[in-house]
Amino acid sequence: MTIRNNALIHRPIIGFAGLVFTALVAGAGLFAADAQAVKEAAQPHAVHTGAPAKLVQLVRDATAQYINVNAATAAGYQPFLGCVSGQDHGAMGQHYVNSAYVGDGEIDVSHPEALIYESTVAGMQLLGVEFVVFADAWLANHTGPPVLEGQTFLFIDSPNRYGLPAHFELHVWAWRDNPQGAFVDWNNAVSCEEQ
Repeated sequence: MTIRNNALIHRPIIGFAGLVFTALVAGAGLFAADAQAVKEAAQPHAVHTGAPAKLVQLVRDATAQYINVNAATAAGYQPFLGCVSGQDHGAMGQHYVNSAYVGDGEIDVSHPEALIYESTVAGMQLLGVEFVVFADAWLANHTGPPVLEGQTFLFIDSPNRYGLPAHFELHVWAWRDNPQGAFVDWNNAVSCEEQ
């Protein structure tokens, strides 16, 4: 019993003022974190919680030269089909397609088959890309769908709403966040309203 009492006697007593000070220091750290979260939430399209996926960053690096749509058209990308809206939600935007890349039967992160733009009052804004390869050409040399940096392409059969042969495709929203995910086709943050 004596040892236990001595242990209690030798403990430092914090007291009310010490508890208040400790709570204020801890609260200041939480307040700073909350302030940063509010600041990030207030910025449009600033939803990234960390570094982007490797494929998103590779696409950004490869397509930064096409921020201006005139650079895209000079490189052989041409508008295809107009702005593409979802049947029940979201949109894809306006595709600018390089037909030489579509027909080559290959997938190259530095040469996406389509660049995706949104028409805004400020002009065309680059949103991301779509990688496309015709199924016959791809399956002539491969046993399964394309996979790029761990992302498996979707198969789109023919006939389809785009009038294309059966193909594999993958969207990468590198320049506009997609609330459903960086590789999901339809993006609720994209609109065809300004078309």
